Amino acid sequence: MGLGTQIVALAMLALMPAGLLTVGYVMASQALSGIAKDLTKMSSKSAVKLIAGENEGRLYKWVALLTGSKNALKGVGFFLGGLLLSLIGFQASVWVILGVVALALAIAALMMRGGLGFSNKKADFSHLLSRNRAVNVLAVARLFLFGARDVWFVVALPVFLSTVLGWAFWQTGAFMALWVIGYGTVQASAPVLIRRKTAAGNLNPDGRSAMGLAFLLALSPAAIAGALIAGINPALAVVAGLILFGVIFALNSAVHSYLILAYTDHDKVAMNVGIYYMANACGRLLGTILSGWIYQIGIRSGTNDGLAWCLFASSVLLLITGTISLALPARQKSLTL
Repeated sequence: MGLGTQIVALAMLALMPAGLLTVGYVMASQALSGIAKDLTKMSSKSAVKLIAGENEGRLYKWVALLTGSKNALKGVGFFLGGLLLSLIGFQASVWVILGVVALALAIAALMMRGGLGFSNKKADFSHLLSRNRAVNVLAVARLFLFGARDVWFVVALPVFLSTVLGWAFWQTGAFMALWVIGYGTVQASAPVLIRRKTAAGNLNPDGRSAMGLAFLLALSPAAIAGALIAGINPALAVVAGLILFGVIFALNSAVHSYLILAYTDHDKVAMNVGIYYMANACGRLLGTILSGWIYQIGIRSGTNDGLAWCLFASSVLLLITGTISLALPARQKSLTL
């Protein structure tokens, strides 16, 4: 369903009639594309829970690998998309991507064997929140975590790189693509980098891991903002700070991705992962809106420091994330309301 919906969204762009109200039409295509992406992500991550079984170490490893490789490939997609646009133009690029997605759909249909089971309960609107307290707490923490990233990463950072540092469009795009690839690589390495050590040996991350990483991450944007206000070379401050932020954020996100599957039961996995991604999307919407708004406030304040304002807002959102994470179970077992 996800790949099929993506083909429809791409076909809308490839076959867009001339003279059509472009903005509304493209927005509709993007909305379909977003639905397609989330259907694919939700089903893929849900399948990992069912394939890995009850072995928590195996689950942690495969969730990290799936999530990290997905984000690394997203960065590769930035490069390929820019290259296609430069070489063959927009509509031809869309046709090429449509063909790649269609090929992926055909391969998946031919190679997939067996079933992943069925939910024994029907979902309705009342299930917008899970009956699992740990899932609900994690979803709210996820909302503020991604709001904290996008409040400075989505609007403020590209504008800052282009207008303040004077970077060309391709330089900004290439840097952010490399950042996403590095971010995905760190996520895939999370099982090696993040394990709690106890007298009983190494354990997988739990609620305390998510809390600690959120509070640690809150220091990074505050430090970048302080460096900018102190007059330190802005290119050095932002690039170095963004690398540090990306490493800690990737580990935090990988822990969240593991916990959502560790907390949920097999027959509710798709529903709970859907709630988790709904919170993720709400956080990105919140961060994107705040990014543009706060950046303009910072510019108009007379300090001409819109990015610093957004960075301080990011730290506040991360402190909220860490505080909410205090309510996550210290063990992987879920808590039912």
